[in-house]
Amino acid sequence: MEIGKTRNSSGFGKPPWIFKGSASYQLHLVKAETARACIPKEFRLVEAFGYTLGGFFLANYEDSPAGAFDELVVIAGLVWNPPTSCAWATKVFVNSNEACEHGRKEVGLPSHVARFSKRITAMPKKKSNKSIGFLDMIGMNTTTTTSSNSRDFMDVQVTEVKSPCVEDSCSFNLTTTLVPAASSLDKWMGPTIKMSLPSFSGRTEYTPDLFKYSCKIQCRVRAVHPTKVSVSRISELEPCSEHHESRSSSSSATTMDHSTSAAVMLSKPIFAFKFSRMTMEVEAPVVVSNCSSSNNPLRTC
Repeated sequence: MEIGKTRNSSGFGKPPWIFKGSASYQLHLVKAETARACIPKEFRLVEAFGYTLGGFFLANYEDSPAGAFDELVVIAGLVWNPPTSCAWATKVFVNSNEACEHGRKEVGLPSHVARFSKRITAMPKKKSNKSIGFLDMIGMNTTTTTSSNSRDFMDVQVTEVKSPCVEDSCSFNLTTTLVPAASSLDKWMGPTIKMSLPSFSGRTEYTPDLFKYSCKIQCRVRAVHPTKVSVSRISELEPCSEHHESRSSSSSATTMDHSTSAAVMLSKPIFAFKFSRMTMEVEAPVVVSNCSSSNNPLRTC
């Protein structure tokens, strides 16, 4: 593939675009056949034993070019981009019209406006343990009744806002265990890391070309318990039709599995991470085009 000119943005400021906040990044084992339903045919899926690596990225941005907003990115899987691989997002939900418009037209993302409803639920405290041991001395005995050791749950419901092309909205429910946010527990945020998350996008009704872009992230990261996911009205999810090569082709070629996003979200989690004090830098995507190669039609020219 050949990397062409950089996309220019309007109304969102000049790139790189900076986002600050926190996020949950969860990796799932996704069935290869599920991922292929939303990935362009020219891509070769990264898979082993019938599975690829997908999942989701749930972020709360406190500061961005569009102000504060929430985002849920459903990642269908990984595709080869020798010598490495890139992620492919099957759907992106945001509660900002400006962020949705920018994602669609400038980054090539399948963005949709959604409502994010959040609720914190406290878990009933366990009975205190009369014995005093080493864990009590360092304040890590989870059987005590002190408020600092109680655990809360964050329930996030993401509901797609109904549009003319959607018969009904879909709803994802995500339940995450919260860790006390006291300054004395700063160590729970984990070490500071820098990482880059390369991705492909495009093949939508707004951006028919293929794009490549990268998110450079600096944050505090720690492993956490996987988020519990449930989905409402799976049979009424919008078809994953944004990534077809041509929207004018036959209905059998333009109508994909209605429950692809749900299948990804409900697949088996294997790793979950919490990003705190996150700064994410997104460069303007570049247009990618095919170049002839009998051995590797997707190689970068």
